[in-house]
Amino acid sequence: MLQTFDERNRDLVVNVGGRLGHRDEVGVSVFDSVVQGGDAVWEGLRLYDGRIFALTEHLARLRRSARALAFASIPSDDDMVEQLRRTLAANDMTDGVHIRLTLTRGTKLTSGMDPRLNTVGPTLLVVAEHKPPVYGGGGLRLVTSSLRRPGPDVLDPKIHHNNLLTSILAKIEANVAGADDAVLLDGAGMIAETNATHLFLVADGVLRTPTTRACPEGITRATVLRLAAEVGVPAEVGDLTLPQLYAADEAFVTGTMGEIATVAEVDGRPIGGGEAPVTAQLSAAFAALVTVSGTRVV
Repeated sequence: MLQTFDERNRDLVVNVGGRLGHRDEVGVSVFDSVVQGGDAVWEGLRLYDGRIFALTEHLARLRRSARALAFASIPSDDDMVEQLRRTLAANDMTDGVHIRLTLTRGTKLTSGMDPRLNTVGPTLLVVAEHKPPVYGGGGLRLVTSSLRRPGPDVLDPKIHHNNLLTSILAKIEANVAGADDAVLLDGAGMIAETNATHLFLVADGVLRTPTTRACPEGITRATVLRLAAEVGVPAEVGDLTLPQLYAADEAFVTGTMGEIATVAEVDGRPIGGGEAPVTAQLSAAFAALVTVSGTRVV
């Protein structure tokens, strides 16, 4: 699966620290912390008919992550929403949009890791693109990565940080294998997530998903678990192994960029028998939810 370029994004207006400009003309300083060491936190947002879904939850996670990294200051929610509004208005965007919201520690006086060198900041980056859900409807092919997701003893995944090299290396493995994405395990060999999404499986009518011990606390993941309770699908959160995934009746992944996408195959093993009624039920419930909820920004 390779995303295609949308011509509507060729002349995007982006927002860097409140400055609006063409995507090729406005950029961050080479001394910004995100350039110097990936020292930033981020959120992926989606715009539906003028509303950003779960914006309050996303901004809360961004704030928690920035506080965990001891950012000296964090913009208020009102300030960040205003920059989102300005960016969307500049691009005349109302629907079918994915937004990458990044908050860096700011600009350093000179190169170095020490946060005391940051004399200006933080820097808020808003990149909004015309982008429908990125996964097609044919079902994803996954392979298991040789890499492991670290637990909180290494780097707590509850910090939604910009250091994404593990995901990038896992994606490279998936590309080499001719698969869409890669499954990553944790240090104990339990399923964590994929390189880009959270994983769910259905077995004997029960929806199951891994703990967040070695993966972020996903907003879409939490929404799916809530919807499952509302529509009467029993759900469990706990340790899951690859053989459980191989033997599942259904499997799907969740995330803001791809919403809910069916998994057709893992490590060459077809998942289920082609029918995925629980996935379809939850996908319909999710589609209905995003059309009526969210924070109005346009």
